[in-house]
Amino acid sequence: MWPELLPQLCNLLNSEDYNTCEGAFGALQKICEDSSELLDSDALNRPLNIMIPKFLQFFKHCSPKIRSHAIACVNQFIMDRAQALMDNIDTFIEHLFALAVDDDPEVRKNVCRALVMLLEVRIDRLIPHMHSIIQYMLQRTQDHDENVALEACEFWLTLAEQPICKEVLASHLLQLIPILVNGMKYSEIDIILLKGDVEEDEAVPDSEQDIKPRFHKSRTVTLPHEAERPDGSEDAEDDDDDDALSDWNLRKCSAAALDVLANVFREELLPHLLPLLKGLLFHPEWVVKESGILVLGAIAEGCMQGMVPYLPELIPHLIQCLSDKKALVRSIACWTLSRYAHWVVSQPPDMHLKPLMTELLKRILDGNKRVQEAACSAFATLEEEACTELVPYLSYILDTLVFAFGKYQHKNLLILYDAIGTLADSVGHHLNQPEYIQKLMPPLIQKWNELKDEDKDLFPLLECLSSVATALQSGFLPYCEPVYQRCVTLVQKTLAQAMMYTQHPEQYEAPDKDFMIVALDLLSGLAEGLGGHVEQLVARSNIMTLLFQCMQDSMPEVRQSSFALLGDLTKACFIHVKPCIAEFMPILGTNLNPEFISVCNNATWAIGEICMQMGAEMQPYVQMVLNNLVEIINRPNTPKTLLENTGRLTSPSAIPAITIGRLGYVCPQEVAPMLQQFIRPWCTSLRNIRDNEEKDSAFRGICMMIGVNPGGVVQDFIFFCDAVASWVSPKDDLRDMFYKILHGFKDQVGEENWQQFSEQFPPLLKERLAAFYGV
Repeated sequence: MWPELLPQLCNLLNSEDYNTCEGAFGALQKICEDSSELLDSDALNRPLNIMIPKFLQFFKHCSPKIRSHAIACVNQFIMDRAQALMDNIDTFIEHLFALAVDDDPEVRKNVCRALVMLLEVRIDRLIPHMHSIIQYMLQRTQDHDENVALEACEFWLTLAEQPICKEVLASHLLQLIPILVNGMKYSEIDIILLKGDVEEDEAVPDSEQDIKPRFHKSRTVTLPHEAERPDGSEDAEDDDDDDALSDWNLRKCSAAALDVLANVFREELLPHLLPLLKGLLFHPEWVVKESGILVLGAIAEGCMQGMVPYLPELIPHLIQCLSDKKALVRSIACWTLSRYAHWVVSQPPDMHLKPLMTELLKRILDGNKRVQEAACSAFATLEEEACTELVPYLSYILDTLVFAFGKYQHKNLLILYDAIGTLADSVGHHLNQPEYIQKLMPPLIQKWNELKDEDKDLFPLLECLSSVATALQSGFLPYCEPVYQRCVTLVQKTLAQAMMYTQHPEQYEAPDKDFMIVALDLLSGLAEGLGGHVEQLVARSNIMTLLFQCMQDSMPEVRQSSFALLGDLTKACFIHVKPCIAEFMPILGTNLNPEFISVCNNATWAIGEICMQMGAEMQPYVQMVLNNLVEIINRPNTPKTLLENTGRLTSPSAIPAITIGRLGYVCPQEVAPMLQQFIRPWCTSLRNIRDNEEKDSAFRGICMMIGVNPGGVVQDFIFFCDAVASWVSPKDDLRDMFYKILHGFKDQVGEENWQQFSEQFPPLLKERLAAFYGV
């Protein structure tokens, strides 16, 4: 709206007066930061064609402040690949190289930042100079100015994501690794900020701004599956143990870089690291020792194989570090040990699991809040890995966790709920013993009664109770009534508030729908845990009416949780769901939209459960959902992590495949004509699922459909053979169905054609089919 502005500011850059020039540059830098996209558009007649060459002239200015402004201005346009910059890219890079050893730290920082971004968008222009750039970045990562070092350290993180990383960096590891390791020590200022000399602070209440907002992950329906979790945690650098310095710093960046490089180079990193590690881990100065423990944790995921021979010695040493006199050493030892939990659990329990568990439980009761937090998080990871291995120690574990209830300040209390919920998920029905229930439930219910309906601390507590209810099953009955009632109330209140807000936005606030989502998820946990016992609770409440509204909510997470609850209620007490089916089915049909993948998954799963209850009465609804399901199962690459809440990856279209199978099971005449359109993806997505009820019903359905429309499977018969062979122990009648189809096909095509056909089979498939079905 002010066309004279940019030309005028650019003219002022030519001023003889330093202050005018510097002021104009300051203004231009802010404009470039705020409006980079607008400046690179036809809307303003492409001013960058003039501005970028102009900025480049100032890279050689005598004032460091001006040089710094000039680079910062051009840097704004790298990530969007502005055309005017791409036209001048070689000049820009030459100018950057010329400023590489500038005396001014701000200039060096902006040079590093430019190179990091160019690595991402124009690596082609850097490759010819890569050797010298790496040498330069090695020096800058050790810059005396921490801000420069931090910008330079980002270079290694970005390089690790590039395909050429391995070939260009391999010869520099010898120099790089010690630099990164050195950057992983706490600086003096870190230690002051972290109150590293305060050993006991458990009695000090938390200040509210210390507590990060928690986001509830809506319930996702999962299927048991083959693929094991990869080692360690998914977000290594995020779990790192300096929460209080949640701002990014050199220590975190160095650790993150080492982590990603370990994932690129794997074992090849170790020859450069192991000699250093020994010196660090046994160092008399705690700061150095602490950094060694962090190094060990950072490489856990990438270098696991190569580390295995050293772990029998290292794990006991780390367990000893859990009782170090410095709190920051104890807390990092918790984190690093959690990164090796997978290995610990793979050994005989008395070797490492028992000592680790014993020490971690002591740390959960540490006098230092940061150690409590690290120990709780580490224990949750250990629980996920160890699962039922923990059953023999349940009494001792519960005593500790319950004792922590009375001891913890606000922030750690929220992490404690998570550790209890994860424990319930991990040991399942083994928790359903009167003595365990007596220990665990009173403190949970006491907190439940203390918290008001508006208190966000309800989120983690409700999540925790949901896991506990699912694990305790009938053991939760004595507590279910008040919990159920309150969840219904939370849903009702939130819906009412949303309605008022929609009608009078000026008078009312929008509700926090997380309250409703968490409540729906706890109701799901109750339905899953209590099964048929939930029927009376449902009968005495208006939950079905509320569910009808929730299923149509504008917020995807609300719909996602509603469909999970619908599926669980269908399994637990279909008598209350059945009268609503005519109203619910069209809503389920419209939510089969893969753009909202979790909503789509849960809706699909609910449809499958409804099929199993409705039987042939499903017939009027098949056409509402079938085409969408076939479309979903044929989508090329649905993301791999559809179902992440157990950390197990499930092949993309397992749930749609199961639901299509179930639809075909109850209405084969309606679904079979489409067989040819889905049989191939159907087979490939179910071959990785473990034998279970869902898989059983789906395969019965496919067999019945093949009976109705055998032609639909002919072209993809090899895929069907492969899917059949994925069964370990099908029930006898299902095995007979498979037998009949395989032999029917073989007889149909004749011996000779069958021989030719089965030549294409991989050897393993051939063997299995011969052994199990005699074909």
